[in-house]
Amino acid sequence: MKQKSPFFALAVTLGLVAAPYVFAAGGHGDDHKPKFGGIVSEGKAFDAELVAKPDLITVYLSDHGKPMSAKGAKGKITLLSGTEKVEADLTPVGDSKLEAKGKFNVAAGTKAVVVITPEGKSASTVRFTIK
Repeated sequence: MKQKSPFFALAVTLGLVAAPYVFAAGGHGDDHKPKFGGIVSEGKAFDAELVAKPDLITVYLSDHGKPMSAKGAKGKITLLSGTEKVEADLTPVGDSKLEAKGKFNVAAGTKAVVVITPEGKSASTVRFTIK
């Protein structure tokens, strides 16, 4: 039987020791847990948390779990419930959130499509299903 090189044994040992750290670093931890009682969705450029009430829609922006500035951002939300379609503009309010006021159907099963254009960046879309 051919004996394996000591370098092979060292490489295997290091791989086994390092594996838990490598996989832990790739996770998002608490980045995708709601912080404001809403629903979190991951977009290409940022994460968003939708808090939907019948008279107020709030979208909180974050980047890797840290609040992301909404200053100068533009946004639009489209709510789809059955055959009903409602659109509203989202405007920056505070540091990291955008809001729309009006009358909204936020019943369970309603789909929401949010398009946000952060200042100086391209638009990004996030989708939600209200629970």
